[in-house]
Amino acid sequence: MGRGLAEASPAARAVFEEIDEALGQNLSRLMWEGDEAELTLTANAQPAIMAVGIAALRVLEAEAGILLADRASYVAGHSLGEYTALCAARALPLAQTARLLRLRGDSMQAAVPPGVGAMAALLGLGFEDVAAIAAEASAPGEVCQAANDNAPGQVVVSGHTQAVARAMSLARTKGARHSVLLPVSAPFHCSLMQPAAEAMAAALAAAPLSAPVVPLIANVTAAPVHDPDEIRRLLVAQVTGTVRWRESVLMMAEAGVSTMVELGGKVLGPMIRRIAPDVKTLTAADMAGVEALVKEL
Repeated sequence: MGRGLAEASPAARAVFEEIDEALGQNLSRLMWEGDEAELTLTANAQPAIMAVGIAALRVLEAEAGILLADRASYVAGHSLGEYTALCAARALPLAQTARLLRLRGDSMQAAVPPGVGAMAALLGLGFEDVAAIAAEASAPGEVCQAANDNAPGQVVVSGHTQAVARAMSLARTKGARHSVLLPVSAPFHCSLMQPAAEAMAAALAAAPLSAPVVPLIANVTAAPVHDPDEIRRLLVAQVTGTVRWRESVLMMAEAGVSTMVELGGKVLGPMIRRIAPDVKTLTAADMAGVEALVKEL
């Protein structure tokens, strides 16, 4: 997870070193040599995922002279990826991004006791159908909401464990192809995350956030945003709001974007291909991927 980038490029290595220092933790060692269960704790996973994406970008910048401000029309990220996107677009300093993601992970984990909440992917149904199922599955004192609109036929619900179980059962009766309980530590992107949203509001108010060099497509609006104060507001809303990824990709495609590049992972590319089959997707999660991307660009 990023180790090959760090070994091959001083620019990438500097990213991991700066994040380790910012967090007061040898996160890079945990990523490369540590226990998987510890790494996948959300407080560690969020800055770690960001680190790999920014490391790949810094290699592109340092080794190939490919600058995001010159080559991109927009940046976007899925959930925590919005912070990566803002860091990539020079709106947030790297160290500050790492600290915000550590706080985000800690506050999300603390918002709901273990076992109280859950998330599930309902496959084969449209977003409106899943939103209706989530509303039907809710009950007095039990929340269920459509959390992630990932791609056609792939929508995630989030909320109280019992309500999510009811949604999974309802989905089967309403034609869902499959429903899958997700291995997550908390019910993200629903109203149960309100304590985390309040923590992030305070942190973002004090964060040195500037205008990105290219507009961000915000998760909760699926629309471009450039103003720092509006970005702060939308980042807070994102903690409890729906990640509108399908609509975000469609918006960019309809605006004329013909190529989308995923840095640091290989998760969003398949979603993009399902949403906008005519858009070319490229990925770079390791040095081989970066080198291939340089040839493509």
